[in-house]
Amino acid sequence: MEPAILALLSFLVVFLSAPLFKRLALKFNILDVPNERKMHKSSTPLLGGMAIYAGVISAMLFTSVTLRPIYGVLIGGTIIFIVSLIDDVRGLSSQIRLIGQLIAAMMIIGFGEHISFLPNNLWGYSGEVILTLIWIVGITNALNFLDGIDGLATGFTAISALGFSVISYLTNQPELALFALILMAGCLGFLPYNFKRAKIFLGDAGSTFIGFTLASIAILGDWASDSVIRLTIPILILGVPIFDMIFTTIMRIKEKKISTPLEWLNYTGKDHFHHRLVDLGLRPMSAVFFIYFVTVALGINAIIISYAKETFAGILAILQASIIFGAIAVLMVVGKRRRSGWNIPDKK
Repeated sequence: MEPAILALLSFLVVFLSAPLFKRLALKFNILDVPNERKMHKSSTPLLGGMAIYAGVISAMLFTSVTLRPIYGVLIGGTIIFIVSLIDDVRGLSSQIRLIGQLIAAMMIIGFGEHISFLPNNLWGYSGEVILTLIWIVGITNALNFLDGIDGLATGFTAISALGFSVISYLTNQPELALFALILMAGCLGFLPYNFKRAKIFLGDAGSTFIGFTLASIAILGDWASDSVIRLTIPILILGVPIFDMIFTTIMRIKEKKISTPLEWLNYTGKDHFHHRLVDLGLRPMSAVFFIYFVTVALGINAIIISYAKETFAGILAILQASIIFGAIAVLMVVGKRRRSGWNIPDKK
């Protein structure tokens, strides 16, 4: 089946099913209730992730996939989705959620894929497996953390998936390009219901599913012959959640809010990248579009260096991104202190 038709199928399944899952969430009272750590003002139906999962899986059923690790992504994504859906509906401990995420990540490794750049021996392989688990669990949760303003995680995923799809096409990886395109289309189908003011939320089931899928696509892709550029491309495309995860974790440890991995997984607060942009005076939608812009810029940079042949190009791209995010981090820390000192009221 043509890629455009499969992408359209993903879009339509999500677009048409989202209202049904909204009604289901309302009927069974599966709602995200506002509190002091959340930005929305009224109870909002969850279960939006069910629509995206249905759209992506439905479209993938009509593909003739020969790249076996994609099946690992679909199986692992299903595990992530089920565990997180139970968490949305009934609540689960952070330990159970982490175990589910690790099992899902092992599906990718079980199908023969892992981060590969260490020496080709037992210790090198063991290190790569550990790094793969950290990467997948980290990005999965980073997307969940990013889902804090209407349209942010969904729009970010659509842009990032498009970046992966374009580079997959340019590097002659058609099946991976199609997979990323289907994910992008599904997110676009959900965005009309998730943008200001959101009628339905992704829930943890949706945000962790798209996060896991993006993290897995990053590992599956053979992005370049040079090992540094091969690592740089997914880091650039997923630069925003990586920065948010690292910066927020450092600040929480510094402020003694967390001290263990489980506390990190379980802690919720209004101190993420998007929250801090709002603290600086941006309106929520302005913060969303700012993050979209940064993601597009990083994605274009990733596409450009996919043509490069030398290690220096990857190092330079990472250095550029580090300087940009470093400047943003300084502005957020200094700006928040000054804003608190000036006692400027929050924008609504």
